[in-house]
Amino acid sequence: MLENYSIHTDLALEDKERFESDNVEISGVSVEEVYNHEKEIQITTVKILTENGAKIMRKPVGTYITMEAPNMAVPDDEYQMEIAEELAMYLKEVLNLGKKDYTALVVGLGNRDVTPDALGPHVIEELRVTRHIIREYGKYAMDEKEAHMVSAIAPGVMAQTGMETSEIVKGIVSEIKPDFVIAIDALAARNTKRLNRTIQIADTGINPGSGVGNHRQGITKETLGIPVIAIGVPTVVDAATIVRDTMESMMSTLDTTDKYEAINKLIAPHLYGMFVTPKDIDETIARLGTLVSEALNLLFTKEISEAESSEENSSKGAQDCIDK
Repeated sequence: MLENYSIHTDLALEDKERFESDNVEISGVSVEEVYNHEKEIQITTVKILTENGAKIMRKPVGTYITMEAPNMAVPDDEYQMEIAEELAMYLKEVLNLGKKDYTALVVGLGNRDVTPDALGPHVIEELRVTRHIIREYGKYAMDEKEAHMVSAIAPGVMAQTGMETSEIVKGIVSEIKPDFVIAIDALAARNTKRLNRTIQIADTGINPGSGVGNHRQGITKETLGIPVIAIGVPTVVDAATIVRDTMESMMSTLDTTDKYEAINKLIAPHLYGMFVTPKDIDETIARLGTLVSEALNLLFTKEISEAESSEENSSKGAQDCIDK
């Protein structure tokens, strides 16, 4: 029954939820939830621990961190910076960065001419690239306590270049030899409430276009030979999903199996190839691009260390109050 109930989503959290709704436990998958009341951010960590869990979840073994904030896309610069700081700290944790110097390649996936798919290129436009400066003048020219060599590329899509994106990235990696790759892409969601309000971090790399059925070669540690961290924001939802959700509420009295069978028969076939996005997507993509680029800029400079130190002091102060 679950296999026939087709959904399009790139979010591991939503793949897990589809089983929870049917009271199905998955062996080899763990979930941890944390809510930051001060910043109103829900953090859910889904860990796929075994190959059995990976097969059922239809995602590789690894860690998937989802940040949800209802006001993420609201034009509030101060709140956007708070989310960026939170994102930067989780990225540092996933990458397990030490104090040593490192080099990073940031890849902005997507088509800049298709707004819902333009998140990656928007991030690259506002990212502080430093490799050329450090190579020419040394890291002290950056006037930062911690400055690392950062390169960036927005490789476009296969229809524009005639090449698989993974082929382009693989060529760059073999030439500049970064320590890791961070890939940014727009995702597809199952729930409309998560559109432009959710960020997913995955240490498994990414398969561009998989959420909308356009399966391309993966950009992963297996294909590149170095760690690949994926950052994604859901910007589209399957039109058939919206119709299905509406019909489900109308058929709430039916048995679950009968309900799914009736819905699948009634949904027009052409809806399965249609994806929709909010009407204000232009402004939203620009804001989210700025948010993600700010997080990366914090990650690669001294500011993340200062922000993390401030966070630790705040947590220590709170703990001291509890102890007293």
